[in-house]
Amino acid sequence: MDPLLFQRDIERTPQTLRALAGDLHTSNPWSEPFSAEIGIDRKIVLLGMGSSHFANSVLALRLQAHGICAVATLASTDPLPAVNEEDFVIAVSASGCSAETVDAIARYSGICHTIALTNTRGSVIERACDSHVSMLAGKEEGGVACRSFAHTLALHLALLETLTGSPAASKTIALAAKAAQDLLDSRDQWLGPLSEILLGPDGTTIVAPSRRLANAQQSALMLREGPRLPAIACETGDWSHIDVYLTKTTDYRMLVLPGSAWEAQLLDWCSQRGSTLATAGGELPGTAMTLRYLNDSDDDVRLLTEAIIMESVAAAKWLSQTS
Repeated sequence: MDPLLFQRDIERTPQTLRALAGDLHTSNPWSEPFSAEIGIDRKIVLLGMGSSHFANSVLALRLQAHGICAVATLASTDPLPAVNEEDFVIAVSASGCSAETVDAIARYSGICHTIALTNTRGSVIERACDSHVSMLAGKEEGGVACRSFAHTLALHLALLETLTGSPAASKTIALAAKAAQDLLDSRDQWLGPLSEILLGPDGTTIVAPSRRLANAQQSALMLREGPRLPAIACETGDWSHIDVYLTKTTDYRMLVLPGSAWEAQLLDWCSQRGSTLATAGGELPGTAMTLRYLNDSDDDVRLLTEAIIMESVAAAKWLSQTS
């Protein structure tokens, strides 16, 4: 892995999202494998590891809200969900060769329709599946999944459009490309101050509502994977049940990705205990810093964009460690 190339990979995100938006405006790649209607008696199993699983969990939640039986499962799970011949299994892997996902998709071969969502043409997982959808994120030279994470979420929105008639994913992705460019163009103003606030001696916490929890998980992963800093992710409401305890004994630093109905109790605890908070994409009382960016009032734009913030923080810190 290379921190400079990782930073350059992040900087290409607006460009590749714009291109993806254009492609989806012309043709939705999910239309063919899902040409038949998905009824309540058919299910979708989403397989992946790491950031692929983060993204899959968001899609499963949203499909469930539309009455579709969908489950996101770590490919390493034992036992794996049972399927019938009318069901679908989608294997998500940027490299197309994640060992656990290769093993899991092989167990579904010949049982139901299998679909590979990968960023690598001709990969093992693509060859193992009946259909293939390309992430179109381009090669990530830094060795860290960043653009491929954003593109996975974007293509999940395209699948949601196909299955539920949700708003056109191509329009949302185009707005997200502009938002990502705005964040990158303004880094000189926010990157240093935000890093000072969030990179504390006892680590960093990122919280988000369940419908965008993947971004908190990806953000924490970037701090662990690049600069090797302690970081955790939590769903906003659940934070008051499982992570609040650390505010009493540590120098607690948190990034709040807003939009949860349960932020008030989190803010109350943090205020009582003098925790240091920042927020991105919305206003919250009592935070040390608020980062706003273009189109951040759109929840799906937030979904496709906000991980870039901590990816950028991680890249900068990682670079500083190697200089």
